[in-house]
Amino acid sequence: MDRTINHLTESNPSNGDAAKPRKRSNARKAQEARILDAAETLFAQYGYNGASIEAIAEQAGLSKQNMLYYFPSKENLYQHVLKNVLDLWVEKMTLFEQTGDDPASKLRSYILGKLELSHSRPNGSKIFANEIINGAPYIKDYLLKKLLPKLDADIALVNKWIADGLMDAIDPYHLFFSIWATTQTYADFSTQIALVLRKDNLDASDFAAAGDFLTHTILKGTGLSN
Repeated sequence: MDRTINHLTESNPSNGDAAKPRKRSNARKAQEARILDAAETLFAQYGYNGASIEAIAEQAGLSKQNMLYYFPSKENLYQHVLKNVLDLWVEKMTLFEQTGDDPASKLRSYILGKLELSHSRPNGSKIFANEIINGAPYIKDYLLKKLLPKLDADIALVNKWIADGLMDAIDPYHLFFSIWATTQTYADFSTQIALVLRKDNLDASDFAAAGDFLTHTILKGTGLSN
């Protein structure tokens, strides 16, 4: 059985007049979005093995049979959830495509964008972390084909900044590892951070404070600010 997310296909609407398939397609997309949202919540909370099809269907307000009409198995549903998370990250988290004309602006935008994903999609971050901890059985090929080429371009950009004397001669790989780790911890370990801060949950002010600290520390540590 193919466990990767590379071969996911989207079902085509049935034949008929132009208007009816469009309506069915929109209704299907809305239903799939509800299921994916429920699945993301439960996979993040209980992991792949702990989240049952029955529980996901209940969370989505559907019968198990109805949900399986849209996603024929838990594995298929998990693959779609992962693909949604990774597509969002790969699309938005590319240093080369960040706003700004100078290294400091681009790197600041990258850090804050990554932190915003931890704020807005914490469950997606937790699912990704669990998948990586378990050896990335479903996403290894995807990471190799989609993430690494973009990372290679970002590494080349940082090396060019270093060669041009615009930033300190740091190891670009460890720069990205540090950014990923420090931003994702506010999603993956939000409970721990909230406990330390003596709060029930992290809020927007906590992420704003984290953004101020991380951009200050990383930009200063790479020679991009005084």
